[in-house]
Amino acid sequence: MTNDYGINLADFKQSENDTGSADFQIALMTQRIKHLTKHMNEHNKDFASRRGLLRLVARRRKLLDYLKDKSGERYESVLKALDLRK
Repeated sequence: MTNDYGINLADFKQSENDTGSADFQIALMTQRIKHLTKHMNEHNKDFASRRGLLRLVARRRKLLDYLKDKSGERYESVLKALDLRK
């Protein structure tokens, strides 16, 4: 099921009940980051949301680094699927 941000979370699951894999977590964080970015464009003085957005971006970066160390193939496929920069 694709959401408003064009991310189909089911594509990132390793199994039916998977919610903990790095791939899925990165996709979920990307979805939340896109939502918060849209919110910040409308409410630019919402500093609590800005802090949360920065924390999410940092957490996603750490998970991407972890995935790069563990599996370069999965790292590249996640970057391509989510249209993220290195």
